[in-house]
Amino acid sequence: MTCPAGSSTWRFAVAPMMDWTDRHDRYFLRLLSRHARLYTEMVTSGAVLHGDCDKLLGFDPAEHPLALQLGGCDPGGLARCAAIATDWGYDEVNLNVGCPSDRVQSGRFGACLMAEPALVGECVAAMEAATPLPVTVKTRIGIDDRDSYEALADFVATVARAGCRTLIVHARKAWLQGLSPKENREIPPLVYPAVYRLKQDFPALSVVINGGITDLDAAAAHLQQVDGVMLGRAAYQNPYLLATVDRRLFHDSAPVPTRREIIERLLPYVERELASGVYLHRITRHILGLFQGQPGARRWRRYLSEHAPRRGADATVLREALACLPEAEALDS
Repeated sequence: MTCPAGSSTWRFAVAPMMDWTDRHDRYFLRLLSRHARLYTEMVTSGAVLHGDCDKLLGFDPAEHPLALQLGGCDPGGLARCAAIATDWGYDEVNLNVGCPSDRVQSGRFGACLMAEPALVGECVAAMEAATPLPVTVKTRIGIDDRDSYEALADFVATVARAGCRTLIVHARKAWLQGLSPKENREIPPLVYPAVYRLKQDFPALSVVINGGITDLDAAAAHLQQVDGVMLGRAAYQNPYLLATVDRRLFHDSAPVPTRREIIERLLPYVERELASGVYLHRITRHILGLFQGQPGARRWRRYLSEHAPRRGADATVLREALACLPEAEALDS
């Protein structure tokens, strides 16, 4: 099966990643790709309802298209959060049914909810009723011994009946006991054919595949079978791979920005954020991998890591870090 180019709003996305995809990272990634769909870190429904929404939900308009990922299991609370997401101007609300961490399980949300498809359906239906935004679900292909394709298909059918039209599937099951979150991203085997089969069996759904995808060649291959691809760690650790996403996957003829151009475009944001009291290293920690695989990459990382956390560090540090690179790389890459 071939999914035509541009058939899905979710054709390419960067995964929600705790402690990584904060607003500074998302602004930086948007400078690399105009079309990639971006996601917040997971925010619990309780935090949204009772916490500091300015801190938790604030974002720059440049980050669109942007989705808010929620963690929770109470339909009423999630519905109120979906309405809040609408008021804040998000483009999508995503329900996390894939995180396997002990802390998440203790709150009865994340991957453990795969064992309660009816409850997930209730949550989706309540969110759908509360917002005009797309309500999507990010899940695994199974949990523990509940890992048959039939169980996965039953789960998908339930959330689809509740109104979910887009499903993001990490193509590994999760072990809820015995593996750390990091191990759950690496040890359970990837089963891409299960996700392909979901698209065949649920053709009305937009199906986005996630897990173990490290480059755009692999992304393009997956797009022959499903509607979208979501990259996680690869997009964070080697962010410049996003620079060609628009041209390759969205057929956008705009010039591909150089690494130096990306930094030049980031500088006004850095200066604005510094003026508001943000520490430089809160931003620069996200750009350490920009020169991954290029001459001077280690020097770039080391300079930023040593100088950005210093008291009073300002945008000059970024200019000095560029100056540390080999001249050809700093000017022409």
